Amino acid sequence: MPKTLFKLDLSKPMEQQAHPGHNRWHPDIPAAFSVEPGESFRMECKDWTDGQISNDDNPNDIRDVILPRVHVLSGPVYVNGVEPGDLLVVDILDIGAFPEYEWGFNGIFAKENGGSFLVEHFPEAAKSIWDFEGIYTTSRHVPDVKFAGLIHPGLIGVAPSMEMLQEWNRRENELKMTDPDRVPELATSPQVEHAVLGTLKGAEFDRVAKEGARTVPPRENGGNCDIKNLSKGSRIFFPVFVDGAKLSVGDLHFSQGDGEITFCGGIEMAGWIDLKVDVIKGGMEKYKIKDNPVFKPGPVEPHYSDYLVFEGISVDEFDGKQHYLDAHIAYRRACLNAIEYLKTLGYTGEQAYMLLSTAPIEGRISGIVDIPNACCTVAIPTKIFEKDIDPK
Repeated sequence: MPKTLFKLDLSKPMEQQAHPGHNRWHPDIPAAFSVEPGESFRMECKDWTDGQISNDDNPNDIRDVILPRVHVLSGPVYVNGVEPGDLLVVDILDIGAFPEYEWGFNGIFAKENGGSFLVEHFPEAAKSIWDFEGIYTTSRHVPDVKFAGLIHPGLIGVAPSMEMLQEWNRRENELKMTDPDRVPELATSPQVEHAVLGTLKGAEFDRVAKEGARTVPPRENGGNCDIKNLSKGSRIFFPVFVDGAKLSVGDLHFSQGDGEITFCGGIEMAGWIDLKVDVIKGGMEKYKIKDNPVFKPGPVEPHYSDYLVFEGISVDEFDGKQHYLDAHIAYRRACLNAIEYLKTLGYTGEQAYMLLSTAPIEGRISGIVDIPNACCTVAIPTKIFEKDIDPK
């Protein structure tokens, strides 16, 4: 087993750990540890909310979650000899739940606190707890389903340069100001309150907290990509923007449907991840990997072969307005069509919504050229259900 580089006490919030992690992106957050290229190590991770959610039947903790506290990340890890322009090669060797915390959660965020992909259809908070048994999971809140997990980090990334950070804040604030009252908001701005910045203190903490980017979206550095296939055996090639790369990881999921549509999100969990790092000197220019990471999925994943597939097109469900090749609307319509079907099987809309966000659902942009409609599909593996779900 690799040495544990980042060890946590799950009873304490991230800022009180022996080695505090962070919940903002900034190049000046100090590295917690350093490693050599070729080295393997283990990182322990809290759940993305920093322990705000309880294993119970009350959704009020989902409703009241303090969003500026997320995502709590383990790191940064400084990789010696790595420089801007290199590629940081990260192998996910293994990943799992803590033996004493073999459960996770999913939630629908309330409209007044974050919202979700289908917020206008599901404005109230809801929660489901999922218990782990080996590779499988079940939920007392979403009955009669059982499926194999595909454990993965929802968030893994490297530090931005100062110039990159400033550009993130500029472009995202510009977007946010086009509709500042929108729910969900168009972008998240830097926020000092609840910032966790490793060991920074005093004036330096205040400066970095005011400048640091929130961890909500994926960006050029990787970040919150929520790619369910980025699991055991995967290899990631990160463009490097600062000395040492400053790698961080967190937001572990036991399983997730493509899109992570409830926002809280897959089956969220605390756990550990074993990583190995290496470097390709000058790799950004050599392979033209400059704007976003590239990855190779691992060979380990659930094998489902029988699916019921729901389509959606770029026509708004509220006013019937035709949109031009809008995959966002098309995917929303596909999800809604799937939810309506699952309701005929006895599930509530909330149960169906959370199932689409947690089970190994395959989402696709199936067509993006046939004007005026994009076509998106949501494929539900039929064998996760205890009964036959096909139309008869």
